Amino acid sequence: MASVDDCRQALHDLAARLDSHADQVRDRVDLDRTLACRVSDLDTAFHGRLTDGRLIDLGDGDDPQAKVVLTTTSDDLVALVHGKLDVPKALAAGRVSIKANPFDLLKLRKLL
Repeated sequence: MASVDDCRQALHDLAARLDSHADQVRDRVDLDRTLACRVSDLDTAFHGRLTDGRLIDLGDGDDPQAKVVLTTTSDDLVALVHGKLDVPKALAAGRVSIKANPFDLLKLRKLL
């Protein structure tokens, strides 16, 4: 099982990767939403904001008002971020849950 620090680092790695491609997706992904990432096996959560193709303001703790909520296990979160787990397959298998309005889900697909 991955640790809380491993999950935090994975999210920071994801933020860095999104940041490096933000100029390419900014015009295609018009999204400004709060994000909560809930790690079920560690009973912990992280929050941030998706805006302009970037993941910013990452911090520890849940955001119960988040517009986009990702729920998964620690190992699956780390595997997703590092490209070892395919997002559509993980969603289909129930290993990852993403709650957002349908229009936001369509926009999120462009980031994945």
